[in-house]
Amino acid sequence: MNGRARPASARAIAQELLAAVLRRHRPLDEVIAGHAGMARLEPRDRAFARKLVGTTLRRLGQIDRLISDCLERPLPGRGAPAMDALRLGATQLLFLGTPPHAAVDGSVQLLTAGVAGYRGLVNAVLRRIGREGAERLAALPPVPINSPGWLYRRWVATYGAETAAAIATAHLEEAPLDLSVKSDPAGWAERLGATVLPTGSLRLAVDGMVEALPGFAEGGWWVQDTAAALPVRLLGDVAGKTVIDLCAAPGGKTAGLAAAGARAIAVDRSPTRLRRLTENLARLHLEAEIHEADAAVWQPAAPADALLLDAPCSATGTIRRHPDLPWIKRQRDIDTLVRLQDRLLANATAMVKPGGILLYCTCSLEPEEGERRIDAFLEGGAPFDRVPVEAAEIGGLAETLTPQGELRTLPSHMAQAGGMDGFYAVRLRRR
Repeated sequence: MNGRARPASARAIAQELLAAVLRRHRPLDEVIAGHAGMARLEPRDRAFARKLVGTTLRRLGQIDRLISDCLERPLPGRGAPAMDALRLGATQLLFLGTPPHAAVDGSVQLLTAGVAGYRGLVNAVLRRIGREGAERLAALPPVPINSPGWLYRRWVATYGAETAAAIATAHLEEAPLDLSVKSDPAGWAERLGATVLPTGSLRLAVDGMVEALPGFAEGGWWVQDTAAALPVRLLGDVAGKTVIDLCAAPGGKTAGLAAAGARAIAVDRSPTRLRRLTENLARLHLEAEIHEADAAVWQPAAPADALLLDAPCSATGTIRRHPDLPWIKRQRDIDTLVRLQDRLLANATAMVKPGGILLYCTCSLEPEEGERRIDAFLEGGAPFDRVPVEAAEIGGLAETLTPQGELRTLPSHMAQAGGMDGFYAVRLRRR
């Protein structure tokens, strides 16, 4: 023995990640980035831990119902680690195809110190789920049980029952990998074994490290959902124009502007996220003028030809990629973000030249953060008019356009090709 602690297993780390999301309401990506144990895992184990937690969160409603049916009474607060062990074990048995003995024994071994007394219960419940779980699961529809009730009710009210069900169904599957390329989409598609989507993005399935793909090191492309790539396209030909990108980090849209020949000005208040933006631009061999500042008060030296405001939001349109979001967000978060979005829009007004374009967008499914913000902005006297988006500008995806010509993508759109993030965008011209 060398005195060093034995490295934590992938399952033990998954248990810690799950607890951080469900009980401390911390974003999964943030917890993973700050977890030293994840970095020490082998790539295969690291991928397993992430998939285990992600799948548990996507199917949490079904999993908790099945566990509840096997318990005489809910576990007390001190039994939370045992509940998480049950969740992770059930996920392995029902969704990941883990051999039963490994799923059960691995989950039981997670119970140490103050919760060791739950080992017998966890063993018995998981063995029962191993025997009966598949049949019980088949009788338990995945929609809407896997979405928090408050959020699902919002989608029904906004989009109707059928579309809400389609959105929730799309969230059950992990999103494919989408890439934006600097040039030659067809050539990169051939090199990567990818499909060129109607929107111009590349799509491929990857089970491994993105950094190992051809073109990453040489800066040929960057990761960006096809919906998130559309706002830059809605600005038209930006070559030679000055375009401000507010709340710009981590820089996908800034990269799109710079690649299209714009003089891009990126503004973000987070130094950590701006470092990521700077690193991404350096890898892509692209340039932008970068400002660390609060976009709600910052002003440029002179008004710009165009401005892109990808406002901070609840991000409910990205649940396919971030399955933790439904379990860490609350209605009050949306209320707070709405006030920030209004401040950002008000400050952006003076940044745009007369005749220039302001493009407002959010990766949210909630109308308060999209359509209603723009209605309030214009009704309040902002000197802008809507410029409707045409289907031809977005690869012919007419289903993503509202009657007013605004962009409203849903996770259930392009379903046959693997879906897309939920996104809202509106194009405004300053009078």
